[in-house]
Amino acid sequence: MEAIRKSLRDEAKFGTDFMARLKRVAKRIPFAEDLLAAWFCARDPATPRRVRLTLLAALGYFVLPIDAIPDILPLIGFTDDAAVIAAAIAAVAGSITSEHRARAKRAMTEL
Repeated sequence: MEAIRKSLRDEAKFGTDFMARLKRVAKRIPFAEDLLAAWFCARDPATPRRVRLTLLAALGYFVLPIDAIPDILPLIGFTDDAAVIAAAIAAVAGSITSEHRARAKRAMTEL
């Protein structure tokens, strides 16, 4: 039972970290809406487990403070994040639905 509680706390913390980071940088990155679509797909219980894990791994890379290319570098700081997200989305493109994209578009207006 404790393992389940810890897992839920970890998932909630990841979600909080992801959204906080996205809010800080959304206006500076052109792929923010894709990040949100991937997030909504990964959180959708109807999404296959393999797809969810692929997307969560890519989103986790975005959240991690240590990157191959530091995010503070102007112009190139988010290129590694964009590449990881693009590769993950390309690998699971059929699983990101129009509903996930619509939710992402709506959420962008709230950031």
